Amino acid sequence: MNNNVRDSNNQDVFGTGKEISRRQFLETSAAGAAFTALGIGMVADLFAADSTTTGSTAITPFTIDIPQSALDDLKRRLEMTRWPNRQTVSDWSQGVPLEKVRALVEYWRTQYDWRRAEKEINGFAQYRTEIDGVGIHFIHVRSKHEDALPIILTHGWPGSIVEFLKIINPLTNPTAHGGRPEDAFHVVVPSLPGFGFSDKPIDTGWDVVRIAKAWVVLMQRLGYQRWVAQGGDWGAGVTTALGKLKPVGLAGIHLNFQFVFPEKIPSEGLSAEEQRAVTALTEFLNDGNGYFREQATRPQTIAYGLADSPSGQAAWIYEKFQAWTDSNGDPETVLTKDEMLDNISLYWLTDTAASSARIYWENRTNTSPSGGRIDIPVAVSVFPHEIWRAPRSWAEKNYTQLIHWHELDKGGHFAAFEQPELFTQELRDGFKKLR
Repeated sequence: MNNNVRDSNNQDVFGTGKEISRRQFLETSAAGAAFTALGIGMVADLFAADSTTTGSTAITPFTIDIPQSALDDLKRRLEMTRWPNRQTVSDWSQGVPLEKVRALVEYWRTQYDWRRAEKEINGFAQYRTEIDGVGIHFIHVRSKHEDALPIILTHGWPGSIVEFLKIINPLTNPTAHGGRPEDAFHVVVPSLPGFGFSDKPIDTGWDVVRIAKAWVVLMQRLGYQRWVAQGGDWGAGVTTALGKLKPVGLAGIHLNFQFVFPEKIPSEGLSAEEQRAVTALTEFLNDGNGYFREQATRPQTIAYGLADSPSGQAAWIYEKFQAWTDSNGDPETVLTKDEMLDNISLYWLTDTAASSARIYWENRTNTSPSGGRIDIPVAVSVFPHEIWRAPRSWAEKNYTQLIHWHELDKGGHFAAFEQPELFTQELRDGFKKLR
């Protein structure tokens, strides 16, 4: 099919495909290859009436096929970029240095191959299904090990399903990747509403709680009666919401970004690790959250520039790869240009600058970095170059069943993308007690 994804809510654009039953779907799958305001003030309305079961329940196979005209347009726009004058400093303190973004854009224009990325993603079974009026795109790969534990992995911003591509095979086929049959997972990787090949919501209200409820429907629709969830960044927000919802079937969650700050942070008597977290949060609020405030207050305004200029879109995301990876300020040491551009291209080719930014606006009234109490099993992995590293003392107060805690020696905010082997092992170890 020829999917003109610059208009991703058009069903004619995506193609309807052939609807399949749940049994056929599972058989086909088996054979087929967040921060200060991340919206975690989820006390109110967690158990409101669920409207996510209306509409069609059909699951439709999906294949990415970006029109060549869209790729030609991308190259033309990159060639026509009007560059600003050079920064007046020698570092990244004013944003992405001109020479760095020009080098990335030139590589994108002359050497990058989207068809390679498209082929890689299409190597995994993909589907779309409608939940709560929004078409949800997802990867679904079942393990050959029938006792595998189903898991739903949720990305954030400026991430995407691309973050998880390196870990799907190790999770589903552990015996080929240094693991044991009992380490196996059935893997579900959805695109958040407004991201990638999921629909762009046309109404308001898609906060992390509503997304979490949609994920419950998705896992039920796939036939999973017992499953676990994982997330970082906004994915941690959604996964934390799932933990608070405690839907039937959810056995536990894993977080590589934790919302465990007290509602009122003490001004004295903090341990060294607690002070470390407070200092990191303060630095983020003072110098690192400009993008956050813009997308939480005026997502539509910033999107005009990002939707019109691929160079602008690249810089907007590339800055976060530099700031949030464990790379000593040089993201190319942990992620290749191709890997970063796979993710950036996905934003550009789906025209999701505005719809992805709105997740900040949708959660703007929830301004606490505390996720509150979670009473189901929680596994935690703390990576050293995360925006902040959660103190175990605070986590133990919020997570009443803390079944795994590990502070790693390398890795950053994009943990699965940066350190796929370590991340895979964290999921194996974190959920071992729930097998």
